[in-house]
Amino acid sequence: MKVALGQFAVSREWEANVETCLSLMAKSLEEGADLLVLPEGILARDITDPDLVLKAAQPLDGPFVSQLVAASRGNQMTTMMSVHTPAPDGRAFNVLISIRNGEIISEYRKLHLYDAFSSQESKNVTPGSDVPPLVEVAGFNVGLMTCYDVRFPELARRLVLDGADVLVLPAAWVKGPLKEMHWEVLVTARALENTTYMVAVGECGERNIGNSMVVDPLGVAIARAAEAPALFFAELDKDRLAHARKVLPVLANRRFGLPQLRND
Repeated sequence: MKVALGQFAVSREWEANVETCLSLMAKSLEEGADLLVLPEGILARDITDPDLVLKAAQPLDGPFVSQLVAASRGNQMTTMMSVHTPAPDGRAFNVLISIRNGEIISEYRKLHLYDAFSSQESKNVTPGSDVPPLVEVAGFNVGLMTCYDVRFPELARRLVLDGADVLVLPAAWVKGPLKEMHWEVLVTARALENTTYMVAVGECGERNIGNSMVVDPLGVAIARAAEAPALFFAELDKDRLAHARKVLPVLANRRFGLPQLRND
């Protein structure tokens, strides 16, 4: 499977962001990508106005997503991204959507909200309550996570036990002391401990680190970007996945969850 990673800085104007997304979709399709992954919260952002994600939220049939859905019609490339949609309680959902051939084929509402490092995502965002679905892309089962989810290994493990070969992670990883190190360690750990591919795409710009990367099932970074806007590609290989799970059978060797492991 050929994966495209589209890293960019999100504008406060949704019209500018949709044009960026449409351009990345067209370029990725030209390069023969099966999957394009974009960052988290790409509808609108302003570092001076943290409430913008709420004020700018649109339903999935609104003008932002509708233009991307229309642009996907007539081909089999899958595009994944996170956008904010209105929630019934007056806040917004942070929704990771998958688009293919003129349809939204999956939706995942972010489970773990970023109430950490002096941030409070839950002020404007309502958490989801459902385990993300798997999405089939070019013969691979793709599991979905969003940004802060990567700090919770039980979600990645659940998705892999459900059958995921690849974990996709749109993110807007905030800059700060040790934060780039946290990103690299966590993305690599989720890949290695689950013998799965990780496709992690971060927003760049004044607030966020960028540093998008693809890590293979043995913890090797096979493609990565720095802090600037970028579109780059990686090939995911079923043989590499099978090899990793043969030489490092952690999924078969695991003991937790077995009935004889009880504390009684």
